[in-house]
Amino acid sequence: MRITRLDAPQCSVGEGPVWDVAEQALYWIDILGRAVHRYDPATEATGTWQVPNIIGSMALRARGGAIVALANGVHTLDFETGACGMLAGSVDLDDLVQLADGKVDRRGRFIVGSSDRGMKEARGKLYSLGDDDSLREIDNDIFLANGPCWSPDDKTFYHADSIRKTIFAYDYAIETGRLDRRRPWAGTEDLGGIPDGATVDADGCVWSAICEGAKIVQFRPDGRIERIIDMPVKLPGSVMFGGPDLDRLFVPSLSPAFMGRTADPLDGSTFVIDGLGVTGLPEPRFAG
Repeated sequence: MRITRLDAPQCSVGEGPVWDVAEQALYWIDILGRAVHRYDPATEATGTWQVPNIIGSMALRARGGAIVALANGVHTLDFETGACGMLAGSVDLDDLVQLADGKVDRRGRFIVGSSDRGMKEARGKLYSLGDDDSLREIDNDIFLANGPCWSPDDKTFYHADSIRKTIFAYDYAIETGRLDRRRPWAGTEDLGGIPDGATVDADGCVWSAICEGAKIVQFRPDGRIERIIDMPVKLPGSVMFGGPDLDRLFVPSLSPAFMGRTADPLDGSTFVIDGLGVTGLPEPRFAG
């Protein structure tokens, strides 16, 4: 196993990696930098698009371009022009609550969470965005929404409330997008940090970035720890499998400078981990 820093833009708050199988390219976001980045491993070429507000997550779109979860709603992003346009909003999104981490299920729905801006109250919710361009609430009672992902059979949905330091599991109905039976699945209190972005590999293991804990953790489907990988930065933000064989794990990170703390030179970098002996699953595109 080896960990390599990519020659790519450093972020204030690097999150939300998305590997596109068709383009063989990595996308990720800088939340406070209000940017979407792209990296082509074959050429090491990079690209950046600025967005008009704080960005919580993104997904590629089947009809081209992307959708971006900005603080006040889900917007479209045109890669050709850089233009953003509102697609779906909610009266729940205001000065206290903003959209956060999101991901597309294998029916093309965008499942996105919201978070309390002060991370003091459980004002956050989970929404489902389908091809009707409306945000439908599917869960609530969330402080800081992070790490949505699905088991390979689509029957289990995983989602973390970072402030509670808990990853929850739900029963998931892929045909309808309905969630049921939320229950604590894994905790990160003993790992030294909070559960941040996550993904699921082809064997059904959940990989979670433990922000503040300087770790990436592989959890078995029953919630037990399979493997811990120590990272060269304290604040890994999320994880995503990519590469031609989906066997490379990409890890963006955060810089503690946004919290008024001293940053090290590697903070905010994006890394790739090779030699894990594990493969991921292709990310779907948003169908709307």
